[in-house]
Amino acid sequence: MDDLEKAIIISFDESGTIDHELKSRAVSYCQQLKESPSICRVCVERVLCTKFVQVQFWCLQTLEEFLHLRYSSMSPEEKLYVRESVMSMACDGRVGEKGSIRFLDAPSFIKNKLAQVLVTLIYFEYPMIWSSLFVDFLQHLNKGAAVIDMFCRVLNALDDEVISLDYPRNAEEVVVAGRIKDGMRQQCIPQIVRAWYDIVSLYKNSNPDVCTCVLDSLRRCISWIDIGLIANNAFVPMLFELVLVEGPPEQLRGAAANCVLAIVSKRMDPQSKMSMLQSLQMSRVFSVVAGNGESELISSLAALLTGYAAELLDCTKRLDSEEIKGISTELLDEVLPSVFYVMRNCEMDATFNIVQFLSGYVATMKSLSPLREKQVLHIGQILEVIRLQICYDPVYRNSLNVLDKIGKEEEYRMEEFRKDFLVLLRSVGRVAPDVTQLFIRNLLASALVSSSERNVEEVEAALSLFHALGESISEEAMKTGSGMLRELVPMLLSARINCHSHRLVALAYLETVTRYVKFVQENTNCIPLVLAAFLDERGIHHPNIYVSRRASYLFMRVVKFLKAKLVPYIQTILQSLQDKVGQCMNSDWSVKEQKSSGTEDGSHIFEAIGLLIGMEEVSPEKQSEYLSSLLTPLCHQVKELLLDAKVQDQEGSFEKIAVIQQIVMAINALSKGFSERLVTASRPTIGVMFKQTLDILLEILEVFPKVELLRSKVTSFIHRMVDTLGASVFPYLPKALGQLIADSEPKEMVSFLVLINQLICKFNSLVGNILEELFPAIASRVFHVLPREGFPSGPGSNTEEIRELQELQKTFYTFLHVVTTHDLSSVFLAPKSRVYLNPLIQLLLHTSCSHKDILVRKACVQIFIRLIKDWCTKPHFEEKVPGFQNFIIETFAINCCLYSVLDKSFEFRDANTLVLFGEIVVAQKVMYEKLGDEFLVHFVSKAFQTAHCPQELAEQYCQKLQGSDIKALKVFYQSLIENLRHQQNGSLVFR
Repeated sequence: MDDLEKAIIISFDESGTIDHELKSRAVSYCQQLKESPSICRVCVERVLCTKFVQVQFWCLQTLEEFLHLRYSSMSPEEKLYVRESVMSMACDGRVGEKGSIRFLDAPSFIKNKLAQVLVTLIYFEYPMIWSSLFVDFLQHLNKGAAVIDMFCRVLNALDDEVISLDYPRNAEEVVVAGRIKDGMRQQCIPQIVRAWYDIVSLYKNSNPDVCTCVLDSLRRCISWIDIGLIANNAFVPMLFELVLVEGPPEQLRGAAANCVLAIVSKRMDPQSKMSMLQSLQMSRVFSVVAGNGESELISSLAALLTGYAAELLDCTKRLDSEEIKGISTELLDEVLPSVFYVMRNCEMDATFNIVQFLSGYVATMKSLSPLREKQVLHIGQILEVIRLQICYDPVYRNSLNVLDKIGKEEEYRMEEFRKDFLVLLRSVGRVAPDVTQLFIRNLLASALVSSSERNVEEVEAALSLFHALGESISEEAMKTGSGMLRELVPMLLSARINCHSHRLVALAYLETVTRYVKFVQENTNCIPLVLAAFLDERGIHHPNIYVSRRASYLFMRVVKFLKAKLVPYIQTILQSLQDKVGQCMNSDWSVKEQKSSGTEDGSHIFEAIGLLIGMEEVSPEKQSEYLSSLLTPLCHQVKELLLDAKVQDQEGSFEKIAVIQQIVMAINALSKGFSERLVTASRPTIGVMFKQTLDILLEILEVFPKVELLRSKVTSFIHRMVDTLGASVFPYLPKALGQLIADSEPKEMVSFLVLINQLICKFNSLVGNILEELFPAIASRVFHVLPREGFPSGPGSNTEEIRELQELQKTFYTFLHVVTTHDLSSVFLAPKSRVYLNPLIQLLLHTSCSHKDILVRKACVQIFIRLIKDWCTKPHFEEKVPGFQNFIIETFAINCCLYSVLDKSFEFRDANTLVLFGEIVVAQKVMYEKLGDEFLVHFVSKAFQTAHCPQELAEQYCQKLQGSDIKALKVFYQSLIENLRHQQNGSLVFR
């Protein structure tokens, strides 16, 4: 063993026993050797004499890399030497002076690497330089199985590395692949095919492994060689003999089936394809599929039958001849039972899309009415395939019930997996509604009579299918109960399923009941059944909290839909929900609710109750009685908790906060059922109750001023009361708003501004006095927390704190926009607000010119437009805001309306930027209308002159601005800006 062999063996060592420094030196030595000009000859000589497989592999790997990187720099002599040496290794079996190294007995990875080296030579040399390669190789195949195996490895490597389109190829590789295939087709493919046939015929009984390799190579080539060489009276019978006879090993039979699939999948015109498919007599394979159970062969046969059926379906779509279409339909009818068997019982090939095939088949029936008997049978089989495919695996049953991490992952996976199958179901439901409904009816009937918990997955699948079917049924058909719905829906509503305790089944049941509530709307006799389903242990009283919470949400949706039809049942509903309402005031339950995941939080029960008792159809006396019975204990509980919190320390406050939070959310949800008209006009007693409740809940902000969760929930309730109580909420606002703005963090300030925006949008100028009092505090807080130099960028700038500040900035601009567009700009001029006017205007200017968010810039330009309209007067009139007009003319107009749009970052191809540009043009129009020639003369003489605008364009601008066509002005101004940019060649920078 010399230094090279030692270095290679050390560099390949993975045992961990070699010194790290020694291994690094060995790797470095090998790397240096690769750079040697003579490395090509070194590798060939070394690989011919070494007995170490590591050295053989390294030499072949290095030789392959060398050919890839430095082939063009090799001399003709070097190329010939490598060519002859590699061919000798692959074909002769023994190489070296004494024939001591037999490559064809080497491990598979050495032979595969040798094949890759040979393929690299083919890439560069075939057929221009080395045209005889394949013909020469064929002459050595009579040396036996080892050479045949090597020949197959070369062909397979050629497919993997160069020809196959299963891997992404660049343009050069596609050209090379075409060149090689053309050369082989012209020169040697017929001989290779003949050799394949002879080898399989000779070795099928004595050496099935070699035959399997040969058939694998054949399969790879069928897509690009003349199909007549394979689809003939010699090859096809031999392939079917291998598939059908039970003697050969399964791997060989599977390889033969794969070759038949390649023949079936060969691209050709539909008429020729149809003739070929018909000649294959594929019905011979049907019995083999049914009789092989779970064997390895079954996957190959399954792929063959599904591929054959897919090609038949494709031909059916593409053929015009009714006669040939009839033949394809007949063949399809013949193969489909076996295809359905395969789909139900076998593991499908990943490349076959079950949904795509079945959807294509169903699509062929859309224009047929009525369906043929066989098609009706096929529809039933398709429905059974869908049912089986969407069933959960029983292995995950417990995880899906408790919804642990594994259960969540499996549920998410199945949700995604099911989507296409449920779309297919809806297609089937439209093509054959009666068959589909009968199938689901039988599934439901089976689920109802089942006495075993073992059927959880099947019951859930039946319910999910019925739920999905609802999407394919028209609203009219749903209401009238067409087809079997009049039987199916009552059957569903009255169902008592043994495995209802499982989360999956319970949820599927409730979702399905909700889906068919439109039927109940027209068939009111079913209302008691619906209420029972939601109010008993199947729904809101289900022991699983996930089911109970989801049931609350779905019940709220059902109430919202049925509403007035539920008035006679209000008393019954309230009695059934009494225990759940009481839970709201229980600290243990509230804490558990907060810790539980999911969007349903228990408040949906109160929203459902609010929707029920808030209807005008309920008598005033009953309405007051119901609302009082709910609000009184809840408010009393809050007052007690607040009193305890005032006199006690913070110990135990978490439980108090949890209960208070839950109560506020419950009251908030309850109030959603009451309209402003009912509360303030027709039944003011109800309004009084909500005002008293608001007064109590505002105390939460005094006792827990720093608890963000409670501030958030109380803010949400104030939002609700603004909508519910209308203007009568005003007396409560000063106290509420004062507490909310005090010491507010950026995130809380955002919520506060959103509330102020709601008040302004609802009450307009009526909130002027409140806003005058609040604006100084708002401005002070915002200017204090927002960075004056803008937000940092780059690594570490995307922190939660910075995101909160960015959100505050955006909301502040929205607030300013709302103020100005609701005729409240005078708020900025109030004595206490004057100190913030200049910083505010400078902030708006900077933002309108350079903010990254184009929509924010647009909002700021719109704010300026409103301020110009409000504060600018005609010449010779006294200014409302001293200095503002000069600022607009000398600063805003030039910086925002000209310099900012001249900047190359102002991209006219962007839709949002075009909208901003439109607002900038409107701003110019408004400035001219309010300020006249004073604006126009300054803008043209100062701004345009600085931008080197030609006099002719300036004059055209004046004409367009003074005209009445704003669209024409916009078009002209855009062309003017583009002219100025082109003139400056992007070098002009204005700021």
